Amino acid sequence: MARFNYGGQALIEGVLMRGRDAIAVAFRHPDGHIVWASEPLNTGPHAWRLATAPLVRGLVLLYETLVVGTRWLIRSANIQANEDGVELGRGSVALMLGLTLVLGIGVFFLLPLVIASVTTSNIRQGFVQHLVEGLVRVGIFLGYLALISRAPDIRRVFEYHGAEHMTIHALEAGQPLTTDNVRRHPTAHPRCGTEFLVVLIILSIIAFTLVGRQDPIVMIASRILLIPVLAALGYEVLRWGARHRGNPLIRIVMWPGILVQMITTKQPSDDQIEVAIVSMEQALQADGEIVPAGSDQPDRTPLDPLVPAASPG
Repeated sequence: MARFNYGGQALIEGVLMRGRDAIAVAFRHPDGHIVWASEPLNTGPHAWRLATAPLVRGLVLLYETLVVGTRWLIRSANIQANEDGVELGRGSVALMLGLTLVLGIGVFFLLPLVIASVTTSNIRQGFVQHLVEGLVRVGIFLGYLALISRAPDIRRVFEYHGAEHMTIHALEAGQPLTTDNVRRHPTAHPRCGTEFLVVLIILSIIAFTLVGRQDPIVMIASRILLIPVLAALGYEVLRWGARHRGNPLIRIVMWPGILVQMITTKQPSDDQIEVAIVSMEQALQADGEIVPAGSDQPDRTPLDPLVPAASPG
Protein backbone atom coordinates (compact mmCIF):
# COMPACT_ATOMS: atom_id res chain seq x y z
CA MET A 1 0.00 0.00 0.00
CA ALA A 2 1.25 3.51 -0.83
CA ARG A 3 2.65 5.44 2.13
CA PHE A 4 1.06 8.71 1.00
CA ASN A 5 -2.57 9.77 1.39
CA TYR A 6 -3.68 10.11 -2.21
CA GLY A 7 -6.44 12.52 -3.10
CA GLY A 8 -8.04 13.78 -6.24
CA GLN A 9 -10.93 15.44 -7.97
CA ALA A 10 -13.40 14.70 -10.72
CA LEU A 11 -13.02 16.24 -14.15
CA ILE A 12 -15.17 16.25 -17.28
CA GLU A 13 -15.28 12.54 -18.19
CA GLY A 14 -12.13 12.03 -16.16
CA VAL A 15 -10.33 11.91 -12.83
CA LEU A 16 -7.31 13.72 -11.42
CA MET A 17 -5.28 11.92 -8.74
CA ARG A 18 -2.85 13.88 -6.58
CA GLY A 19 0.20 12.08 -5.29
CA ARG A 20 3.21 13.02 -3.21
CA ASP A 21 5.36 14.42 -6.02
CA ALA A 22 3.06 14.52 -9.04
CA ILE A 23 -0.49 14.51 -10.30
CA ALA A 24 -1.95 12.20 -12.91
CA VAL A 25 -5.11 12.56 -14.97
CA ALA A 26 -7.08 10.11 -17.06
CA PHE A 27 -10.01 10.80 -19.37
CA ARG A 28 -12.47 8.80 -21.41
CA HIS A 29 -11.83 10.21 -24.88
CA PRO A 30 -14.92 10.82 -27.08
CA ASP A 31 -13.82 7.88 -29.25
CA GLY A 32 -14.04 5.59 -26.20
CA HIS A 33 -10.40 4.94 -25.30
CA ILE A 34 -8.65 6.19 -22.16
CA VAL A 35 -5.97 8.88 -22.39
CA TRP A 36 -3.71 9.94 -19.53
CA ALA A 37 -1.03 12.45 -18.58
CA SER A 38 1.03 13.31 -15.51
CA GLU A 39 3.01 16.30 -14.33
CA PRO A 40 5.34 16.90 -11.37
CA LEU A 41 4.33 19.06 -8.43
CA ASN A 42 7.46 21.17 -8.24
CA THR A 43 6.39 24.72 -9.03
CA GLY A 44 4.63 27.51 -7.17
CA PRO A 45 3.90 26.75 -3.49
CA HIS A 46 5.21 23.19 -3.93
CA ALA A 47 8.73 24.63 -3.99
CA TRP A 48 8.32 26.24 -0.57
CA ARG A 49 10.54 24.78 2.15
CA LEU A 50 7.52 24.57 4.47
CA ALA A 51 5.09 23.29 1.83
CA THR A 52 4.33 20.15 3.86
CA ALA A 53 4.21 21.87 7.27
CA PRO A 54 0.92 21.94 9.22
CA LEU A 55 -1.37 24.83 8.20
CA VAL A 56 0.85 25.64 5.19
CA ARG A 57 0.01 22.34 3.45
CA GLY A 58 -3.67 23.27 3.45
CA LEU A 59 -2.91 26.42 1.47
CA VAL A 60 -0.75 24.43 -0.95
CA LEU A 61 -3.62 22.01 -1.50
CA LEU A 62 -5.96 24.95 -2.05
CA TYR A 63 -3.56 26.22 -4.72
CA GLU A 64 -3.53 22.80 -6.38
CA THR A 65 -7.32 22.69 -6.46
CA LEU A 66 -7.80 26.23 -7.74
CA VAL A 67 -4.92 26.46 -10.22
CA VAL A 68 -3.81 22.95 -11.24
CA GLY A 69 -7.29 21.46 -10.90
CA THR A 70 -8.96 24.24 -12.88
CA ARG A 71 -6.38 24.00 -15.65
CA TRP A 72 -7.05 20.28 -16.07
CA LEU A 73 -10.80 20.82 -15.77
CA ILE A 74 -10.58 23.16 -18.75
CA ARG A 75 -8.39 20.67 -20.63
CA SER A 76 -10.89 17.89 -19.97
CA ALA A 77 -13.69 20.02 -21.39
CA ASN A 78 -11.59 20.71 -24.49
CA ILE A 79 -11.00 16.98 -24.98
CA GLN A 80 -14.70 16.24 -24.88
CA ALA A 81 -15.27 19.02 -27.40
CA ASN A 82 -12.69 17.38 -29.70
CA GLU A 83 -10.43 20.40 -29.29
CA ASP A 84 -7.31 18.64 -28.10
CA GLY A 85 -5.10 21.34 -29.51
CA VAL A 86 -6.99 24.24 -27.94
CA GLU A 87 -5.43 25.61 -24.76
CA LEU A 88 -6.39 28.67 -22.76
CA GLY A 89 -3.46 30.92 -21.96
CA ARG A 90 -2.34 31.69 -18.44
CA GLY A 91 -4.05 35.05 -18.61
CA SER A 92 -7.40 33.50 -19.49
CA VAL A 93 -7.10 30.91 -16.72
CA ALA A 94 -6.11 33.62 -14.23
CA LEU A 95 -9.09 35.76 -15.28
CA MET A 96 -11.45 32.81 -14.94
CA LEU A 97 -10.06 31.98 -11.49
CA GLY A 98 -10.31 35.60 -10.41
CA LEU A 99 -13.93 35.90 -11.48
CA THR A 100 -14.77 32.57 -9.83
CA LEU A 101 -13.13 33.62 -6.54
CA VAL A 102 -14.88 36.99 -6.53
CA LEU A 103 -18.24 35.35 -7.22
CA GLY A 104 -17.62 32.63 -4.61
CA ILE A 105 -16.61 35.09 -1.90
CA GLY A 106 -19.54 37.34 -2.74
CA VAL A 107 -22.17 34.60 -2.74
CA PHE A 108 -20.92 32.31 0.05
CA PHE A 109 -19.35 34.83 2.44
CA LEU A 110 -20.63 38.38 1.87
CA LEU A 111 -24.23 37.71 0.82
CA PRO A 112 -25.01 35.72 4.03
CA LEU A 113 -23.50 38.62 6.03
CA VAL A 114 -25.76 41.14 4.30
CA ILE A 115 -28.87 39.01 4.76
CA ALA A 116 -28.10 38.33 8.42
CA SER A 117 -27.30 42.00 9.14
CA VAL A 118 -30.60 43.15 7.63
CA THR A 119 -32.80 40.49 9.24
CA THR A 120 -31.27 40.82 12.73
CA SER A 121 -30.70 44.59 12.81
CA ASN A 122 -33.15 44.99 15.71
CA ILE A 123 -31.64 42.20 17.81
CA ARG A 124 -28.94 43.19 20.27
CA GLN A 125 -27.37 39.76 20.78
CA GLY A 126 -24.56 39.52 18.24
CA PHE A 127 -24.49 35.73 18.26
CA VAL A 128 -27.98 35.70 16.70
CA GLN A 129 -26.67 37.52 13.66
CA HIS A 130 -23.78 35.07 13.29
CA LEU A 131 -26.11 32.11 13.73
CA VAL A 132 -28.43 33.44 11.02
CA GLU A 133 -25.42 34.18 8.81
CA GLY A 134 -24.17 30.62 9.24
CA LEU A 135 -27.59 29.13 8.51
CA VAL A 136 -27.95 31.26 5.38
CA ARG A 137 -24.48 30.15 4.26
CA VAL A 138 -25.42 26.50 4.78
CA GLY A 139 -28.69 27.02 2.92
CA ILE A 140 -26.97 28.65 -0.07
CA PHE A 141 -24.33 25.90 -0.14
CA LEU A 142 -26.81 23.02 -0.05
CA GLY A 143 -29.20 24.74 -2.44
CA TYR A 144 -26.40 25.32 -4.94
CA LEU A 145 -25.29 21.67 -4.80
CA ALA A 146 -28.87 20.38 -5.09
CA LEU A 147 -29.53 22.66 -8.06
CA ILE A 148 -26.45 21.82 -10.12
CA SER A 149 -26.80 18.09 -9.35
CA ARG A 150 -29.95 18.05 -11.48
CA ALA A 151 -27.93 18.76 -14.64
CA PRO A 152 -27.01 15.53 -16.50
CA ASP A 153 -23.44 16.68 -17.19
CA ILE A 154 -22.85 17.55 -13.53
CA ARG A 155 -24.30 14.21 -12.46
CA ARG A 156 -21.65 12.48 -14.58
CA VAL A 157 -18.97 14.56 -12.86
CA PHE A 158 -20.40 13.43 -9.51
CA GLU A 159 -20.22 9.82 -10.74
CA TYR A 160 -16.53 10.27 -11.54
CA HIS A 161 -16.20 11.85 -8.09
CA GLY A 162 -17.59 8.64 -6.61
CA ALA A 163 -15.20 6.55 -8.74
CA GLU A 164 -12.27 8.62 -7.47
CA HIS A 165 -13.21 8.04 -3.82
CA MET A 166 -13.89 4.33 -4.29
CA THR A 167 -10.50 3.83 -5.96
CA ILE A 168 -8.72 5.64 -3.12
CA HIS A 169 -10.58 3.44 -0.61
CA ALA A 170 -9.37 0.32 -2.44
CA LEU A 171 -5.77 1.56 -2.46
CA GLU A 172 -5.91 2.40 1.26
CA ALA A 173 -7.31 -1.06 1.96
CA GLY A 174 -4.26 -2.59 0.26
CA GLN A 175 -6.38 -4.24 -2.44
CA PRO A 176 -5.54 -4.73 -6.12
CA LEU A 177 -7.10 -1.95 -8.16
CA THR A 178 -9.73 -3.97 -9.98
CA THR A 179 -13.21 -2.88 -10.95
CA ASP A 180 -14.75 -5.50 -8.63
CA ASN A 181 -12.65 -4.43 -5.64
CA VAL A 182 -13.29 -0.74 -6.21
CA ARG A 183 -17.02 -1.40 -6.59
CA ARG A 184 -17.19 -2.74 -3.02
CA HIS A 185 -16.28 0.60 -1.44
CA PRO A 186 -18.48 3.61 -0.62
CA THR A 187 -18.54 6.74 -2.73
CA ALA A 188 -18.00 8.98 0.32
CA HIS A 189 -14.53 9.57 1.73
CA PRO A 190 -13.51 11.36 4.95
CA ARG A 191 -10.87 13.51 3.18
CA CYS A 192 -13.23 14.73 0.46
CA GLY A 193 -13.18 18.35 -0.65
CA THR A 194 -16.92 18.50 -0.03
CA GLU A 195 -16.35 17.56 3.59
CA PHE A 196 -13.64 20.23 3.71
CA LEU A 197 -16.20 22.84 2.65
CA VAL A 198 -18.57 21.68 5.40
CA VAL A 199 -15.76 22.02 7.94
CA LEU A 200 -14.95 25.45 6.50
CA ILE A 201 -18.54 26.61 7.00
CA ILE A 202 -18.58 25.39 10.62
CA LEU A 203 -15.25 27.11 11.36
CA SER A 204 -16.49 30.31 9.73
CA ILE A 205 -19.49 30.42 12.07
CA ILE A 206 -17.18 30.07 15.07
CA ALA A 207 -14.59 32.58 13.81
CA PHE A 208 -17.07 35.26 12.78
CA THR A 209 -18.86 34.91 16.11
CA LEU A 210 -15.54 35.73 17.82
CA VAL A 211 -15.15 38.77 15.58
CA GLY A 212 -18.52 39.94 16.81
CA ARG A 213 -20.73 42.69 15.48
CA GLN A 214 -18.47 45.45 14.22
CA ASP A 215 -18.64 48.25 11.69
CA PRO A 216 -19.72 46.96 8.27
CA ILE A 217 -16.24 47.52 6.78
CA VAL A 218 -14.61 45.51 9.58
CA MET A 219 -17.08 42.64 9.18
CA ILE A 220 -16.64 42.54 5.41
CA ALA A 221 -12.85 42.66 5.70
CA SER A 222 -12.86 39.87 8.29
CA ARG A 223 -14.86 37.61 5.95
CA ILE A 224 -12.28 38.10 3.21
CA LEU A 225 -9.04 38.13 5.20
CA LEU A 226 -9.93 35.10 7.32
CA ILE A 227 -10.62 32.84 4.32
CA PRO A 228 -7.00 31.55 3.96
CA VAL A 229 -6.71 31.18 7.74
CA LEU A 230 -9.92 29.15 7.90
CA ALA A 231 -8.86 27.09 4.87
CA ALA A 232 -5.51 26.23 6.47
CA LEU A 233 -7.14 25.34 9.78
CA GLY A 234 -9.99 23.47 8.08
CA TYR A 235 -7.58 21.19 6.24
CA GLU A 236 -5.89 20.23 9.51
CA VAL A 237 -9.27 19.52 11.10
CA LEU A 238 -10.20 17.37 8.10
CA ARG A 239 -6.96 15.34 8.34
CA TRP A 240 -7.38 14.91 12.07
CA GLY A 241 -10.99 13.83 11.68
CA ALA A 242 -10.04 11.30 8.99
CA ARG A 243 -7.35 9.76 11.24
CA HIS A 244 -9.73 9.43 14.19
CA ARG A 245 -12.87 8.38 12.30
CA GLY A 246 -12.99 5.21 14.40
CA ASN A 247 -14.00 7.30 17.41
CA PRO A 248 -17.83 7.37 17.65
CA LEU A 249 -17.87 11.01 18.78
CA ILE A 250 -15.66 12.08 15.85
CA ARG A 251 -17.91 10.17 13.45
CA ILE A 252 -20.92 12.10 14.76
CA VAL A 253 -19.15 15.46 14.51
CA MET A 254 -17.95 14.79 10.96
CA TRP A 255 -21.16 13.09 9.81
CA PRO A 256 -22.59 16.22 8.09
CA GLY A 257 -19.70 16.08 5.62
CA ILE A 258 -20.56 12.48 4.73
CA LEU A 259 -24.22 13.41 4.31
CA VAL A 260 -23.41 16.22 1.89
CA GLN A 261 -21.38 13.75 -0.17
CA MET A 262 -24.66 11.99 -0.87
CA ILE A 263 -25.23 14.94 -3.23
CA THR A 264 -21.74 15.35 -4.67
CA THR A 265 -20.91 11.66 -5.26
CA LYS A 266 -22.91 9.09 -7.20
CA GLN A 267 -22.41 5.43 -8.07
CA PRO A 268 -20.19 5.24 -11.16
CA SER A 269 -20.32 2.84 -14.09
CA ASP A 270 -17.58 0.26 -14.65
CA ASP A 271 -16.21 2.43 -17.48
CA GLN A 272 -15.85 5.35 -15.10
CA ILE A 273 -14.14 3.18 -12.50
CA GLU A 274 -11.64 2.10 -15.17
CA VAL A 275 -10.73 5.75 -15.76
CA ALA A 276 -10.19 6.29 -12.01
CA ILE A 277 -8.01 3.17 -11.83
CA VAL A 278 -5.82 4.39 -14.72
CA SER A 279 -5.46 7.79 -13.05
CA MET A 280 -4.43 6.20 -9.76
CA GLU A 281 -1.99 3.79 -11.39
CA GLN A 282 -0.30 6.61 -13.29
CA ALA A 283 -0.12 8.73 -10.11
CA LEU A 284 1.54 5.83 -8.29
CA GLN A 285 4.01 5.40 -11.12
CA ALA A 286 4.80 9.10 -11.18
CA ASP A 287 5.58 8.91 -7.44
CA GLY A 288 7.79 5.84 -7.88
CA GLU A 289 5.30 3.69 -5.96
CA ILE A 290 4.35 0.14 -6.88
CA VAL A 291 0.89 -0.52 -8.27
CA PRO A 292 -0.76 -3.27 -6.18
CA ALA A 293 -0.18 -6.70 -7.71
CA GLY A 294 -3.19 -8.08 -9.53
CA SER A 295 -4.55 -4.67 -10.48
CA ASP A 296 -6.49 -4.21 -13.70
CA GLN A 297 -4.52 -2.67 -16.54
CA PRO A 298 -7.09 -0.93 -18.77
CA ASP A 299 -5.80 0.02 -22.21
CA ARG A 300 -4.53 3.59 -22.28
CA THR A 301 -2.55 5.99 -24.41
CA PRO A 302 -0.64 9.12 -23.35
CA LEU A 303 -2.55 12.34 -23.91
CA ASP A 304 0.60 14.17 -24.98
CA PRO A 305 2.82 12.33 -27.48
CA LEU A 306 5.82 13.64 -25.50
CA VAL A 307 4.67 11.74 -22.41
CA PRO A 308 6.23 8.25 -22.48
CA ALA A 309 3.75 5.43 -22.19
CA ALA A 310 4.68 2.93 -19.50
CA SER A 311 3.27 -0.26 -18.13
CA PRO A 312 1.48 0.25 -14.78
CA GLY A 313 2.91 -2.98 -13.45
